[in-house]
Amino acid sequence: MEIFNYLAEHNHEEVIFWSDKTAGLRAIVAIHSTVLGPALGGCRMWPYVSEEDALLDVLRLAEGMTYKASLAGLDFGGGKAVIIGDPARDKSAALWQAFGKFINSLHGRYITGEDVGTTVVDMALVHQSTPYVVGLPKTEHGSGDPSPVTAFGVYRGIRACCRACFGSDDLRGRTVAVQGLGKVGAHLARLLAQDGARLVASELNAERAAKIALELGIKLVPPDDIYEVKCDVFAPCALGAVINDTTIGRLRCRIVAGAANNQLADDQLGFELAERNILFAPDYVINAGGIISIGSEVGAFDAQTAWHKTSAIYDSLLRIVALSREEGVPTHLAAHRLAQARIELVKQEHAFFAGRPAINPK
Repeated sequence: MEIFNYLAEHNHEEVIFWSDKTAGLRAIVAIHSTVLGPALGGCRMWPYVSEEDALLDVLRLAEGMTYKASLAGLDFGGGKAVIIGDPARDKSAALWQAFGKFINSLHGRYITGEDVGTTVVDMALVHQSTPYVVGLPKTEHGSGDPSPVTAFGVYRGIRACCRACFGSDDLRGRTVAVQGLGKVGAHLARLLAQDGARLVASELNAERAAKIALELGIKLVPPDDIYEVKCDVFAPCALGAVINDTTIGRLRCRIVAGAANNQLADDQLGFELAERNILFAPDYVINAGGIISIGSEVGAFDAQTAWHKTSAIYDSLLRIVALSREEGVPTHLAAHRLAQARIELVKQEHAFFAGRPAINPK
């Protein structure tokens, strides 16, 4: 991986590596942009196969957070943290204390929170070493687990995509294939079931899958079979890069709309989905409920407003689909243009005010 070329091409501001041998901490923070405000994004803990895989993941995730915050109308930039480790075995109070000291050393340029492999309880431990953390338990005056809000935004986004694709957002009788029944996927499945959707799902954790399937009447399929389920909507709710050269030809859906970050292994696949007449909901648009939720924790707005702003993901996706059709470009490119337009406008405002002379009070 040519790191410096990648950073230059994607305009990352800063990448920081941190190691604490005693605590067993190996972490990377990527700050993609602080144009709109301090970089905000969760901390992912995952047993990456290689350090290069961890670095590429954090760079892609940080960039996605920039566009997510921009399209959600939030005054935050984009950043992300990854910890190389197994969340089932490698967590400790010492690790979270060391991670908190790492975050604190950045002096607020990056604000962390929970993500895949981490929890609100973990963030409470991080908070002991730094104030630059969100997604805290409600008992500590935090917003709590953002998963329900994220799932609600994805649910609203799926309805918007159905309206754009089928002329109606009614989910009764629609088949949705949910990949992953974790924190967000399970909440999403419940919302879809309440609306009368037929659900097919895959989940690596067999015990969790059986429990949720029994509760909601979900048909379970092996993880590798989920791509070939004939459905209206394929909803990736696990890890990223699930739309790749191997899987794209197996899809039997009209819509791809789910909670996972970085669903496209590369941007070219967005063009291929469009050529296959598959409507793609850009992931950093549809899954923005999480960042909107934690935005309420830093005083940007209250919790009730967060739910209203998350509900508006419906309108955001319709606007992106309309722009996509008007300009004849795939939805992922239309979303990027809208997000970048806001960032460029703020850059110009910063440059204008930076160039103005100080006002003489006399």
